[in-house]
Amino acid sequence: MELILKEDVQDLGFKDDIVSVKNGYGRNFLIPQGLADLATPSAKKVLAENLKQRAHKEKKVIDEATKIADALKQLEIRIAAKVGAGDKLFGSVTNIDLASALDKEGHQIDRKFINIKGGAIKRVGPYEAVIRLHREVIVEFPFEVVAEAK
Repeated sequence: MELILKEDVQDLGFKDDIVSVKNGYGRNFLIPQGLADLATPSAKKVLAENLKQRAHKEKKVIDEATKIADALKQLEIRIAAKVGAGDKLFGSVTNIDLASALDKEGHQIDRKFINIKGGAIKRVGPYEAVIRLHREVIVEFPFEVVAEAK
């Protein structure tokens, strides 16, 4: 089943992509949730025209995302967490914690666009996250988890 995505769907595609999915996934999840429409020939023509008109507007968005990416590369984030024996954390550090740390620095980034390599962090040390600001602008963001001062 071919569908046109109305929104970004993780591990499937971005808005306005034409994707091929199994019938049940499209019929029972994507279409009822409002995430996709059927890719009929007329819908494909309308999509092509909309993409053509949106191309020059998209350039401005990409330039803005690139500026944010350059600003993020200048940041050094240290997330303080409670630590037990052997540098193990009480709990874990996730993309939610990184999003709030970035928010404190003045960069409001939605947590669903932040992906920490290796998942939740359980130990103190340097780590790296992938932040997707736009479908064409992806930033490798290094940060550090440190022990909280007692």
